[in-house]
Amino acid sequence: MYTAHFGLREVPFGITPDTSFFFTAPHSQEALNTLLVAARNGEGFIKIIGEVGTGKTLLCRKFMATLGDEFVTAYIPNPYLEPRTLMLALADELEITLEKDVDQHQLLKSITNRLMELAGEGKKVLLCLDEAQAIPVESLEALRLLTNLETEKRKLLQIVLFGQPELDDHLQLNSIRQLAQRITFHYRLGPLTKDDLEFYIAHRLRIAGYTGSRLFARGAVKRLFMASRGVPRLVNILAHKALMVAYGQGKQQVSARHVADAERDTIETKRRVWWPWAVGGFTLLAAAAGLTMALTR
Repeated sequence: MYTAHFGLREVPFGITPDTSFFFTAPHSQEALNTLLVAARNGEGFIKIIGEVGTGKTLLCRKFMATLGDEFVTAYIPNPYLEPRTLMLALADELEITLEKDVDQHQLLKSITNRLMELAGEGKKVLLCLDEAQAIPVESLEALRLLTNLETEKRKLLQIVLFGQPELDDHLQLNSIRQLAQRITFHYRLGPLTKDDLEFYIAHRLRIAGYTGSRLFARGAVKRLFMASRGVPRLVNILAHKALMVAYGQGKQQVSARHVADAERDTIETKRRVWWPWAVGGFTLLAAAAGLTMALTR
């Protein structure tokens, strides 16, 4: 891998959500502040919307990591579950011991008792649902009913929905209009701006251990923005590939040409459709190029 070549401790542009790389661009910091304020105010439902690759999962993890000890968090990454299974997943997250064939009444009673127990300990319970656009309508209604549980002071359960724009379409349905009315805090994540991108690249390189001079030439940054449209996941894919190209050529700086090579491998040129999963084949080619270069030295 190219890390030693560029003086890095780790790969700086991975696509796995890693909170140590969280970048406080204006929109991501505003989204995090919105979540923290809403959670501390005890709101029942909070919603974060963003297109694919704009950093919703990373924001979710950063949010949960930032909450204080007064919060108990539950996280369900794939909520495409019918109501009962979703309730079982919540019970599991809350470490509730259930009978093997527990019926619906006992399941809800156990969840309620656990929420009351935590409230008695001064804890706030917060459920984060990633990919919330995939939640069936019936399960959304079940979640709404759960937020009816409250003491005289506050809700026993707060729910944060992280989803793609399709979630807004679901919330327009007449059958769940009561849930939509309860979402008092919401935020829409957007892409990085051109200025943000310069700082984003420098930030990730610094976290990865880079201490040298400019690694991505200005032309490379400009090309990255044009190719990615500021979508963080696409920036990461392209930057990672561009580093591999530069490494394979024995260069110490990433140029616009290296980004263009990465772009051609990532974008189907005729239809301009993104194919992020193409990174595997490219990685093998670039690694082979790097190995060849090393062997010929």
